[in-house]
Amino acid sequence: MEPFDQEVVKRVVEQVISTELIEVEASGRHVHLDRETVDLLFGDGYQLTKLRDLSQPGQYVCEERITLTGPKGSIKNVVILGPERNKSQVEISFTDALILGIRNVPVRDSGNTENTPSIILDSGKNSVQLENGTIVAKRHIHMTPEDAKRYQVTDKEIVRVKMFGMRPLIFDDVVVRVNSRYETRMHIDYDEANACGFKKGMYGRLIKKQPGGVNQ
Repeated sequence: MEPFDQEVVKRVVEQVISTELIEVEASGRHVHLDRETVDLLFGDGYQLTKLRDLSQPGQYVCEERITLTGPKGSIKNVVILGPERNKSQVEISFTDALILGIRNVPVRDSGNTENTPSIILDSGKNSVQLENGTIVAKRHIHMTPEDAKRYQVTDKEIVRVKMFGMRPLIFDDVVVRVNSRYETRMHIDYDEANACGFKKGMYGRLIKKQPGGVNQ
């Protein structure tokens, strides 16, 4: 048996990494606030304090924390992400929803908060009840246009991603979001992270759907 050509193996591995593998990040519960809600929680004109950058350009963790309260319970020390948005939004997991006692939390794309459950936000100084805005975020991939071309996917395309953690599984119904402002990453919540034995720096294999809805 002839030995493997190491250069050929290297090129094949590099091609697989560049056209199939996606870095995955686990996203914990957090809130996005609009200007009105910031004012109500912290005082008129208050500016949220940047603590550290996130992987997505321009997005960051704020020093301020809030408490979420639902019909049956509360979760303290919840992260606020900046910058401010046009509309406040709370992203939790289904496990969080059980703790809070919030029923029928929908799985939604970020920003799609119509007809979603209400929740109370408390800064320790003031509290605000959002009439809607509570969602479980749909698993998704942020992707640059250049990477979308390389991975051969388009904006809003639905794909699958195979995880290779301690508990291998395939995530279905993953939406691709393409934008020049993004850094290419897949985001899952902590329930999904626990399901696949997620560890920081893990990659998943993108699986495109073929004509007729069949996956590779």
